[in-house]
Amino acid sequence: MLDLTNIRAILAEHYDLAPSVEKAEAMADIYARMDRVVPAADWAIYAPYVAAINALKKERNAVILAHNYMTPEIYHGIADFVGDSLQLAIKATEVEEDVIVQCGVHFMAETSKVLNPGKTVLIPDMGAGCSLAESITAAGIEEMRAKYPGAPVVSYVNTTAEVKAASDICCTSSNALQIVEAMDSDTVIMTPDQYLAQNVANESTKKVVFWPGSCIVHELYTAEDLRAYRELDPEVKIIAHPECTPAVVAESDFTGSTSGIIKWVHDNKPAKAMLVTECSMASNIADELPEVEFAKPCNMCPYMKKITLEKVLYSLHTMTEEVIVDPAVADKARQAVQRMIDLSQSLAK
Repeated sequence: MLDLTNIRAILAEHYDLAPSVEKAEAMADIYARMDRVVPAADWAIYAPYVAAINALKKERNAVILAHNYMTPEIYHGIADFVGDSLQLAIKATEVEEDVIVQCGVHFMAETSKVLNPGKTVLIPDMGAGCSLAESITAAGIEEMRAKYPGAPVVSYVNTTAEVKAASDICCTSSNALQIVEAMDSDTVIMTPDQYLAQNVANESTKKVVFWPGSCIVHELYTAEDLRAYRELDPEVKIIAHPECTPAVVAESDFTGSTSGIIKWVHDNKPAKAMLVTECSMASNIADELPEVEFAKPCNMCPYMKKITLEKVLYSLHTMTEEVIVDPAVADKARQAVQRMIDLSQSLAK
């Protein structure tokens, strides 16, 4: 566990991180992207960190990749690229900088390292894990293969490098159905998210069998809650992530990955929208869509929220919290991820 007292003492020796209205005003263009959801007083606290990180990125020849679940001050303030798991995986293959700082959870940083074995990959807090990724191991993959001989294994990118290495191909929530449909088998094994697999199975021509894992954020939403919300506010459009249960998906007006959700809201601009996913999503797109009123059921990912401006600055300053993947594991994992990227890109043509 990171020693925040020590981190703050080290940073204080090198940076002036006191709240600053002057620095906040100097970066008014950045603040304009989030001023609907971040109070001015909070921005004065964040601004010194944002300024220090953006300057240090240039010194370190670093790039920051941030998931859509990051808080607004990270998402809008310091990220060079934002997106869902597929978008970040693809972007990781394209970056030219020597250092990648992954603002997300550990499996995402592992994926960046797998795709960039020669680059330094940092995650600001090694404790930013994932309950879903931790629900499956390589032994679990072998158990599924023994139960369904000959069936290909499609593993969600929300898995460790070890699990990816034991799989045939990866998928994300945005391409899971397409990946499954492209498999040359009547039966397909999906791991580890049981609800993503069930939602895919409801649309697929394949027999989809699955590992019983789930996301601690998305499994909390219930169909009963959504029906109750509709009764209170019939105008609201409910947009759900496919890691939610099939019952929740059935109650929604649209289901998609984080990038798919963002696109749907941008394209349709409903008067009221309820994003049934991690609660930072609505905050991150609120300023782009002033005409949309966001209802905010807030199930927060405790792992994503371990990534803070303070930890990003410390990681970049000290070049610590480096992600290492065994080369033999990385080689096999890279094949599974690259197959996903290649197949996704070919299907998109």
